[in-house]
Amino acid sequence: MITPQHINIIKSYILVSQDIPLKDSVYEALRKTIIIGEIPAGERINEKELAEKLNISRTPVRYALLELEKEKLVEHIPRVGRIVKGITIKDAFEIYDIRKALDTLATVKAYEQMTDDDFEELRQLLLTGEKYNDANEIDLVLQNFSDFNNFIWEKSKMVRLKSIVTKLSEYLLYFRDLSIRSSDRRDLALREHWLIYRGMKNRDKDQIELIIGEHLENSKQFILNEMKRRNIN
Repeated sequence: MITPQHINIIKSYILVSQDIPLKDSVYEALRKTIIIGEIPAGERINEKELAEKLNISRTPVRYALLELEKEKLVEHIPRVGRIVKGITIKDAFEIYDIRKALDTLATVKAYEQMTDDDFEELRQLLLTGEKYNDANEIDLVLQNFSDFNNFIWEKSKMVRLKSIVTKLSEYLLYFRDLSIRSSDRRDLALREHWLIYRGMKNRDKDQIELIIGEHLENSKQFILNEMKRRNIN
């Protein structure tokens, strides 16, 4: 059953903006709450009750729950209602196995097509990340990490591959954001990004595969630790 604590957490994630429809904001808030385990697997969500406690109409809540059903984060059980499924540690392992293969492919495709100007732009992006990290600007570091990944995906010119990985990554971004708030993880991730950059400049596929494998393994371990801390199985 959704508790007052759950309601307060969901409300804290709802973005009130004229640019974001309420239904999308409610969906994102519920999605994040479920993925990071604030509402544990097995909890029942009642559409009418949730809408009343959030003090909004049932329409955006219904939309959010239907979208979450499509993502398999919520399950509708006849005569029971909607039950939270969330994601599991097994899901995290599967996502990272897929990421390793696809990130390696995208990075190789990217460096094969990058110009000297592109490499300089990527280098400047990394220098900016270091500046943000030194200033302890955590939110800017997070954005810089996303910009680094997006740059490689754009240069790979593999639109379908990018969309697949983007969808997969969404499930773990919330955990990544939590883990990156550790200064040790930020420092390590920045060093790994520099290694990826140098591997790309060397056009060394074996080196790229090794570095990305290690980079994602380190990220996975931080996320698994956070999932275990939150009693997500």
